[in-house]
Amino acid sequence: MPVLTQTVKNRLSTILSVFSALVFLQTLFFKFTGQDESVHIFSTLGIEPWGRIGTGSVEFFVAALLIFPASRFVGALVGFGLMIGAVLSHLLFLGIVVDDDGGLLFAMAVSVLISCIIILNLEWDHRPPT
Repeated sequence: MPVLTQTVKNRLSTILSVFSALVFLQTLFFKFTGQDESVHIFSTLGIEPWGRIGTGSVEFFVAALLIFPASRFVGALVGFGLMIGAVLSHLLFLGIVVDDDGGLLFAMAVSVLISCIIILNLEWDHRPPT
């Protein structure tokens, strides 16, 4: 198995962090403005409106953490938790396709989940001390 140099790890971590942060930030408009699809999702889960607004607030916080290298590990860890919740919500309650989106929301959740897992692996040596 090839060993990645620290430079490659840093670049890959940055790319995946920016991607994940952009996905988190992109969904904020839908959550904070009460778009029909977002309200439907959180109503189905039985946590509308506080779950929608609370999740959006945490996603904003995670996006900010992912942007800065010093906080990237914590951002990826919290993002991992959020995306586990999103993926499980789709699989257990919502279905893969929501409001005829062709599975786009589910695919975005899975891609951010995978990105967060990779970031955690790449940033393991930079995690906060315990």
